[in-house]
Amino acid sequence: METFDLQEHLNAIYRHFPQADRQPVIGITGNFNDGDATLSKRYYDSVVRAGGTPIIIPPVADRHVLANTLEHIDGLLLSGGADFNPLWSGEEPSPQLHRINEERDLPELLITRLAYDRQIPILGICRGIQTLAVALGGKVAQDIYEARQQQSVVVTKERTKLFGNRNAPQQPQWAPMIKHAQDAGRGELTHSINIDRQSALFDIYNKETIYVNSFHHQAVSEAGQRFHVVATSPDGVTEAIESSEFKPILGVQWHPECLESGLPLFEWLVRQAANFDAAKRLHRRIVTLDTHCDTPMFFSKGVTFDSRDENILVDLQKMSEGRLSAVTMAAYLPQPKIGEQFSQIVPFDVSSPMDYADLIFNKIEEIVKRNSRCLSIARTPSDLYEDKRKGRKSIMFAIENGLALNHDVQNVKHFAQRGVTYITLCHNGDNDICDSAKGCNTHNGVSQFGEKVINAMNEHGILVDLSHAAEKSFYDALNISQTPIVCSHSNCRALCDHPRNLTDQQLRALAKAGGLCHITLYGGFLRQVGEATILDAMNHLEHAIKIMGVEHVGLGTDFDGDGGIIGLANCSELINFTLQLMKRKFNERDIEKIWGGNWLRLMAAAQRKIK
Repeated sequence: METFDLQEHLNAIYRHFPQADRQPVIGITGNFNDGDATLSKRYYDSVVRAGGTPIIIPPVADRHVLANTLEHIDGLLLSGGADFNPLWSGEEPSPQLHRINEERDLPELLITRLAYDRQIPILGICRGIQTLAVALGGKVAQDIYEARQQQSVVVTKERTKLFGNRNAPQQPQWAPMIKHAQDAGRGELTHSINIDRQSALFDIYNKETIYVNSFHHQAVSEAGQRFHVVATSPDGVTEAIESSEFKPILGVQWHPECLESGLPLFEWLVRQAANFDAAKRLHRRIVTLDTHCDTPMFFSKGVTFDSRDENILVDLQKMSEGRLSAVTMAAYLPQPKIGEQFSQIVPFDVSSPMDYADLIFNKIEEIVKRNSRCLSIARTPSDLYEDKRKGRKSIMFAIENGLALNHDVQNVKHFAQRGVTYITLCHNGDNDICDSAKGCNTHNGVSQFGEKVINAMNEHGILVDLSHAAEKSFYDALNISQTPIVCSHSNCRALCDHPRNLTDQQLRALAKAGGLCHITLYGGFLRQVGEATILDAMNHLEHAIKIMGVEHVGLGTDFDGDGGIIGLANCSELINFTLQLMKRKFNERDIEKIWGGNWLRLMAAAQRKIK
């Protein structure tokens, strides 16, 4: 600083302030020492150098403070510090345990879990990598040298059980331990680490081996299901973990803030935070609609929709975390087998399929009434936009299985008056309307009664949904319907050969007729071998766009109806779908179409035709 003239400094800012670049806000967890919240200058300097705006987060566990902090940050940096109290991991303290910091433990564990639920990018450093493990299902060794000795004893005992004392190797062959807490300067490189080539960490450094500093005696011993170990020291100690769920979460055991070579890690965090900030702002501007979930199937189990209920994938809390504007809840009706009574296969005491559907809608209305300040039932696109403007989440009604009509076409009008926006004509079995993809070809497509139903749906502004329908039923309905048809939750058969998926010929016919195919997240419809991930869903979406065009696609998750995949496991993770669209260079207009704009266009057109 060369001058103490405040006005001169202000003028320098004012000359550039209106044109200042937007920077992501990085929250850094502060240390606590001798009654004060503190933070090493190196942390916030590194964030500034990487292009971010740092703020210090004090160790406060108050729920209002936590929620408001998370609402205003775009990335989270978990800083280093003292040991965790092992009781948080269900363990008693080891004699080798060093000083713990009880003031930090609970606030940091809470903010880590909450940031994870909100998909906020996270970088953990030293204690920070251990915070990730303790908060998200992993384990930390209280002392790595003691842990090695204990592991050797356990392995030796197990081998003795298997082979007997005479033949069992007495000591496992471990790599020699290295010293991890060295008496060197903070900026001194003290040992090497080996990096997995298939990792974000390798992408950051483009090297299999780098040199780091080391000041620790604890380390992650088990990464847990949410993480992969992506770097180790020569003795096998975990040096880095990253998300196994395609989330921007990375933890390192060393102190990159003290190294010139550490800047790329902060640049990575700032980039991820900038992407997250852009996705959040996009979600604030557009309506995001999931066109199919089966959460009402769980109503009989006493779920609590207005809190974060671990028994369901869609609730009010998760909708907020995933920044989802609206969801279409389907009253799902199972198809009775021959000889079965409908009342025998549903969890409520009802006299007919129609009564069951009405009961589901009644329960949704009760949920909305209890949460009317932040939740609403929407029946039209205008309702959705109004809810968005007023800061409310929306629920729309649908029926999955035309069995709900009780073989009476007049009931189409009844459900239209209740606000039903679409009816999936059948489910896994032929009904009186049409044949199912998993049925027995009872009608050779759409029945005569089914034709009357489709005409009545056109008349009353209810969209005709052909997910679950047999291919012949699909083409029959396409020819019968006077308004475009939809497939609310279906994928591409060219990528996964399943009868529930649509062929390229069906996709072309659907697009030509102005209809929609909404990609779904049921793993068995995304791939036939292995566990499905968000990348599989994006592949199906991009294939559908290639065949149909971006005006004819969307997303219908099938959450709580066996939908949910790695990276899009529940409603809270849906902003990750937007991040993938942005990564693939979709512009905002196309993202808005995919996220519900296409669906609302068809819904509005169908409702305009009401007689």
